[in-house]
Amino acid sequence: MHRRGVGAGAIAKKKLAEAKYKERGTVLAEDQIVQMSKQLETFKSNLEEFASKHKQEIRKDPQFRVQFQEMCATIGVDPLASGKGFWSEMLGVGDFYYELGVQIIEVCLALKHRNGGLITLDELHQRVLKGRGKYVQDVSQDDLVRAIKKLKVMGNGFGMIPVGGSYLVQSVPAELNMDHTVVLQLAEKKGYVTVSEIRDGLKWEKERACHVLDHLLKEGLAWLDSQATGEAHYWLPALFSELTSRDVTPEEANQMTP
Repeated sequence: MHRRGVGAGAIAKKKLAEAKYKERGTVLAEDQIVQMSKQLETFKSNLEEFASKHKQEIRKDPQFRVQFQEMCATIGVDPLASGKGFWSEMLGVGDFYYELGVQIIEVCLALKHRNGGLITLDELHQRVLKGRGKYVQDVSQDDLVRAIKKLKVMGNGFGMIPVGGSYLVQSVPAELNMDHTVVLQLAEKKGYVTVSEIRDGLKWEKERACHVLDHLLKEGLAWLDSQATGEAHYWLPALFSELTSRDVTPEEANQMTP
């Protein structure tokens, strides 16, 4: 028994129905887009009104500024995206972060000879605050992070490495992969690390540990203390600078080879 073929009329009817469904779906989708656009425009208008009303708090209070940035993020608005327009003219936020970026660069360059281009976010924050004086806008670590992200447009020189719940700020174009990052994280508490600690803590072969440490030495990101008790200590100046002189005496520092 043979199955009857579908007639030409049935095929045409089916295609017409599919075309109508597609057309109707397109109309519904367009309606939804229009409604969403209207809602976003209303939200953005309210956000601009809020910003106009509270611009002094946004400019002066770091915590208030964080909350404002989060509000902007919910609708995909970036107050830092352009140096012109409403956000810059009304709030001055664009200039604020660009100027902060210049201060960050100045601090990083001034300390590069000592830390090789790595600095903790905490130390960077302290030094930026010290350099800004008493009569300028206060800045938070969140402000620093946003400014550093803007500095990334300058190339691969600036970046952030997560360490111990905070960040190391990298200001030189050194090629650091995941191996280098986990070694930095391992050294975070004491400011230094040894080959044995890497082998035991990360379950690596000695050759892998030495390869990573040699690279950090070559880039100026680590200092070698070959006279340390037990075995050589590889100090990370970006980390031990925060541990105070209690941990590193001048004599010990003089023994280290950059």
